[in-house]
Amino acid sequence: MSASERRELSDQVQRRRLVIAASLSVALIAGSVAVVGAVVGAEASGGAASSPAGGEGAEGAAGPESARPAPDTAPPPATVETFDRAAHSIDDPASIWVVVDKLRPLNPQDYEPVDLVDVPVEHTWEPLLRQEASDAVVAMFQAALDEAGLELASNSAFRSYSAQESIYDGDDLLTARPGFSEHQTGLAIDIGAASGECSLAACFGDIAEGVWLRDNAWRFGFILRYPADKTPVTGYEFEPWHYRYVGVELATEMRETGITTLEEFFGLPAAPEYG
Repeated sequence: MSASERRELSDQVQRRRLVIAASLSVALIAGSVAVVGAVVGAEASGGAASSPAGGEGAEGAAGPESARPAPDTAPPPATVETFDRAAHSIDDPASIWVVVDKLRPLNPQDYEPVDLVDVPVEHTWEPLLRQEASDAVVAMFQAALDEAGLELASNSAFRSYSAQESIYDGDDLLTARPGFSEHQTGLAIDIGAASGECSLAACFGDIAEGVWLRDNAWRFGFILRYPADKTPVTGYEFEPWHYRYVGVELATEMRETGITTLEEFFGLPAAPEYG
């Protein structure tokens, strides 16, 4: 091969190498552009995707929160009635809960308890009561003496139908008609000071004996049957000496609930007048 031929071949090889190199350069540039474009596109997509969320966050921070529905107010816990108001009859004359007033006569009206006993306490007239009530009176009188140094006495206890006939004087605010008196039940007692001070008078409620009974009789199962502010309910004037045995359970419940009359406690009609 001549020198001129060798130079021509060398020139051809050189040109071919330049073409290949140029092609490679173009390919590299195109690839770089594609990569850069992909990255930029991804960033743009990320920014677009994050912008709404960022916008919402900013809007949430700048503006008020969406109103949330208020939870329903929880109802107060139901009051469970634990006292059994039907534990004893309020109609049976032999029941310690019997309610006797101007609308609720005893049935029969000449009822007389079968378990009357003498009450061994100081008295004006020899007292008789039903056994359960008698035991409670004895305990109560002893407590008044032991706790407060007060001496109590019975002024009147059980009265029969015929005895009530002789006592009733026609004044319906002061005395019950025969057949309508709590004294016939053998569960009621008129109490006074052994000294006789304020005996069967309203002032008994103001002396030490009357105050002690008012505050402590419930402990022994007695209630003040005719309170000063309940004449429109009971039909009788204030009698701070008249106590009615109903048992410790009911007396305690009435004290705790603040209900002072049997009519109101048992949901009975007021009895200011005879029916």
